[in-house]
Amino acid sequence: MRTVILFFVTLLFVAPVMAQGSQKPQASAYEPGVWEKDMRGTFNNNRMDYTAKASETVLKDAEGKDRASIFSISYVKKGVTDPASRPITFLFNGGPGSASLWLHMGAFGPKRVVVPSDAKDDGAPPYPLVENDMSLLDVTDMVFIDPVGTGFSKVLGDTKKEDFYGINEDAKAIGDFIRVWLNQNGRWNSPKYIGGESYGTTRSAAVINELEGRFNDVAFNGILLISTILDFTAEAPEEGNELSPMIYLPTMAATAWYHGRIPGNPPLEAFVDEVRTFARTDYITALLQGDALPEAEHARVRAALAGYTGLSETYLDQTKLRLKPQRFMKQLLRDEGKTVGRLDSRYVGHDFDDAGDRPDNDPSFYAIDGAYTAAINHYLRSELGVDLESHYSVIGGLGGKWNWQLEGKFRGAYLNVAPYIGRAMRENSDLRVFNAAGYFDFATPFFGAEYSLSRNGIVPERVTYEYYPSGHMMYVHGPSLEKLNNDIRAFIKAGN
Repeated sequence: MRTVILFFVTLLFVAPVMAQGSQKPQASAYEPGVWEKDMRGTFNNNRMDYTAKASETVLKDAEGKDRASIFSISYVKKGVTDPASRPITFLFNGGPGSASLWLHMGAFGPKRVVVPSDAKDDGAPPYPLVENDMSLLDVTDMVFIDPVGTGFSKVLGDTKKEDFYGINEDAKAIGDFIRVWLNQNGRWNSPKYIGGESYGTTRSAAVINELEGRFNDVAFNGILLISTILDFTAEAPEEGNELSPMIYLPTMAATAWYHGRIPGNPPLEAFVDEVRTFARTDYITALLQGDALPEAEHARVRAALAGYTGLSETYLDQTKLRLKPQRFMKQLLRDEGKTVGRLDSRYVGHDFDDAGDRPDNDPSFYAIDGAYTAAINHYLRSELGVDLESHYSVIGGLGGKWNWQLEGKFRGAYLNVAPYIGRAMRENSDLRVFNAAGYFDFATPFFGAEYSLSRNGIVPERVTYEYYPSGHMMYVHGPSLEKLNNDIRAFIKAGN
């Protein structure tokens, strides 16, 4: 009798699952667009044919109803007989709220827009759109993904935008897209890489957790972190957070060096390394002592800070030795009536009010945004033939609040996704990490990436660090663009 009862209880649970499994997915109410073109180019001295495809991919819920349309642009080499021999790399930008045009049209795609390499304004159109002979297409196929709310990607039906606006929600959607793309293109056994810039590095960690942290694994060979932000709390310039001044100090020193405020003009790399050592030893020790810091030690640290930042000891006393990035951007060149950029502190701006404590705007963003916006719209509509009537959303507000709560964990104000990467590396012995950082980046300071990746269970032997004499978008600087592509090309080749 107990066996019979167990049989019927089991049947109650299994039958609905079997019924669901036998159901066919509902036909999509939304007709996704596909724009495909055969192209030819020379990349890293390799002449090759490839297919460029701009397309919309519909994501469905458990009942087969349309949830969202994800817009992407893929580049796939033609004539490859064995997919397992050809890597595929999924790429996106950050924000959250940014489309993928920056990495696409600035660094890795087969076409790129040319902006001044010397931190000058991009001016007005026309902007040069050229073949990107440094593109990674010689070593990997690529898919550039625009998350929901960016580019042409959007929610469908009665789905709420908030279902996608959050760390976990966004990661699940991108993970779903990657699974669908692998299904549709027969690429499950290809070497796989995932990469992002800025918040895109946060997204990379969350997507890795989504795809490798489940039983239905999608294993990756490598993560490309470009201008990394993983531990948000460590970098938050809030009162009482002593880690923040420590993490920003090397970027401040590099910026002062670039603008000629460091006597003797020492070599950049050696100078930055000296400041790193000071930041993690004498400086953080002084900050942690607070008001108990002896006067003699206060004076010694203050003098060292002045030498590393180009700021006066009087000003440093006024800040209680605690420097905030926005104040530094305004203060460094105040005597010249100039501010320095946040995304790239090589750029300078001129504010209406020289007496303020922070810049009016970021000269390193408004100096390039016109070129990239024009380039992506011209390329998609004129060269690939995308005829969607909607506006391509480059960057901006998503129309809803972002959910910063991590799945299954109450973190409060503490937000750190680096442990996701640590776990994935421990559970995937082939997973490697590439970290690219600009010396002049205040948005995601390079010392913050080093801090995050040197703990949190991350396997140090499988992390590659590369640095560039540029900022957040290091590829706007010609020599850094070439180095970045060559560094990533070597990273991918080393894993195959």
